[in-house]
Amino acid sequence: MNNFFEILRGGINTTFQDAGRRNLNHIGIPSSGAMDTRNFQLSNSILGNKINNPVIEFAYQGPLIKFHGDKINFVITGDVIFKIIKGKNEITGICYETYSIEDGDIIDIISTNKSVYGYLAISGDFDLKLQWGSCSINTKANIGSNNGKKIISGQNFNILNIHSNQLKRKLNFVNTKIEKIRVIRGTNFNYFSDKGVKSFFNDDFFVSKLSDRMGMRLEGPKIENVVETNIRSEGLVKGVIQVSADGNPIIMLSDHGTIGGYPKIGVVISADIDKLVQLSPGSKIKFQEIELEDAETLFKLYELETQNLISQI
Repeated sequence: MNNFFEILRGGINTTFQDAGRRNLNHIGIPSSGAMDTRNFQLSNSILGNKINNPVIEFAYQGPLIKFHGDKINFVITGDVIFKIIKGKNEITGICYETYSIEDGDIIDIISTNKSVYGYLAISGDFDLKLQWGSCSINTKANIGSNNGKKIISGQNFNILNIHSNQLKRKLNFVNTKIEKIRVIRGTNFNYFSDKGVKSFFNDDFFVSKLSDRMGMRLEGPKIENVVETNIRSEGLVKGVIQVSADGNPIIMLSDHGTIGGYPKIGVVISADIDKLVQLSPGSKIKFQEIELEDAETLFKLYELETQNLISQI
């Protein structure tokens, strides 16, 4: 029997993502990859997949999916409201817990819960084409599997190599919220006035509705630049905070361009990125400065925490 997902509803922003592309920024190819690395890795680990297998990433409202084929297991990670429809029966889903579905069963990912991104992994492989070593979709650049496009209703996606384990697996894990975002100084930190720096670290900012996989725009006090609002374009990394000519900060995320010409006041530390991307529009953010050495230590601890969670599965 041919195994595949039939997409009945695409959702708001549903794509295939894996660990992304590496070492290609110098030729203008963005890294992309899952926005929330920990939840992406946990989805695969719970099912016993390779940790970087492609999964379905969705934002806010997720897809409505009908499964055709043999029995398969799936898991959803994040803070997500979903249900499984088996004929006339409906099961309320629990995140970080595997479920088995059969021919004709439906997964209805209703919405994320006071967060942004969730992940759907399966006990098998989506039949996807690699582009530059990754299946990750970047819709702005039309790069990746599915011709670089979002997943939409009416599409079918074949599933290969099903390794459905009948044992139910789950992880007791609760996503925690974050308000204070830790940063190190950016390469253009000295472009900003004492007043601008004080405002950056002491005042409240709020996540704008104009945020997406490319970047998170913030609303709040204007950050005063006393040197130059436009600079020669330089390389960017995920988490770098550019300040546009109007004084508003923009945090670069997974689909960010490889270069940018706005001054960079800071960089969000890697240990805080996963929680940062889950902040929905209107969420409050405060920035806290730390030293590079502390940022490196915190990231090592964050990776150890992730490995510890995986070992509990």
